[in-house]
Amino acid sequence: MPEPRETAVYTHGHHESVLRSHTWRTAANSAAYLVPSLRPHMKILDVGCGPGTITADLAALVPDGHVTGVDREPEILERARATAAGRGVANVDFAVADVHALDYPDDTFCVVHAHQVLQHVGDPVRALREMRRVVKPGGLVAVRDADYEAMTWFPASEGLDDWLDLYRRVARANGGEPDAGRRLKAWALRAGFTDVTATSGTWTFATREERAWWSGLWADRTLASAYADRARLGGHASEARLRAVADAWRQWGEREDGWFSVLHGEILCRKDA
Repeated sequence: MPEPRETAVYTHGHHESVLRSHTWRTAANSAAYLVPSLRPHMKILDVGCGPGTITADLAALVPDGHVTGVDREPEILERARATAAGRGVANVDFAVADVHALDYPDDTFCVVHAHQVLQHVGDPVRALREMRRVVKPGGLVAVRDADYEAMTWFPASEGLDDWLDLYRRVARANGGEPDAGRRLKAWALRAGFTDVTATSGTWTFATREERAWWSGLWADRTLASAYADRARLGGHASEARLRAVADAWRQWGEREDGWFSVLHGEILCRKDA
């Protein structure tokens, strides 16, 4: 089997406009499909933990257990450690890791969780095989990923149409799959899981405050993040085009009738006992 790219280039990077959304994520708004399956004693691996907000929530939900958060970037793990310390969460630790080759023995964890990770990896099936390897028999692999093509909004906007086309092209040029949500079940089956529950969930941004926050972070991300740099350097968009997309985001955010929905695919995969 050919070696995958170690990991697809992380399209977003860790600009403030990216962390603005990542630090908003909680177990309630991003892992509700998993929460009912958690038990107080569980040992959990949180793959691609980023700034650790979901990780800390998971740790609070397993007070007699333990959560390990892993990410490829050492710098973001310092932010995750600070998040856990600020909440007084003690049953958690963090480490650098590559999901294609996790440095843990077989059958280590009760649950392996990954939120918005597989859309960015070079080989999502191999990543799922690794998650399956380190989860205990009878344990769960829980994965949630957005599906960009399925995102929808009102009112219609040529500028946001341009944003979607541009983002999907940049993400794929970086080795990722921006429409990962619809593919999760298929990838899980290819990874060897036979017990897969597939669901979906959404984020919706419709109030004045929600529109301002969502449009603002995407406008800033379009101009100043690693995604913006890769759009420019990869020849996908000129500075003028990026500014037009950012303007379209801000114009949409000012619309009283504005509405935006992000669709996510979700899978709960139980490892054969």
